[in-house]
Amino acid sequence: MLISFVKKLAGSLWSTIAVVAVVSGIAVAIAVNAFGLRVSGALALYFVIWWILLFAVLPFGIRSQVETGEVIQGSEPGAPALPALREKAIWTTLVASIVLVIAAAVFPLAGL
Repeated sequence: MLISFVKKLAGSLWSTIAVVAVVSGIAVAIAVNAFGLRVSGALALYFVIWWILLFAVLPFGIRSQVETGEVIQGSEPGAPALPALREKAIWTTLVASIVLVIAAAVFPLAGL
């Protein structure tokens, strides 16, 4: 159910950008208001978490052009046939938001 919802949200560039912006804003607001981080610190931490998770999420579900049998003339045969980058941006945002809130909750326990 969630997978089909994410696919629907990733239908256009603007809906993807809107989802990423709204979910990111909510996560940063929670980190700032509930756990006492500064806005700049929460944004910086979120940025780092998001980029690290993006590189972790990118390989999921990738099939090369050779595997699909649709090699485009002049391209690398190992290149992804359908990278689904919009969906991966939304998944990365959802996971990064959860990780940010957990990290912000752990900071006081660690004395940070």
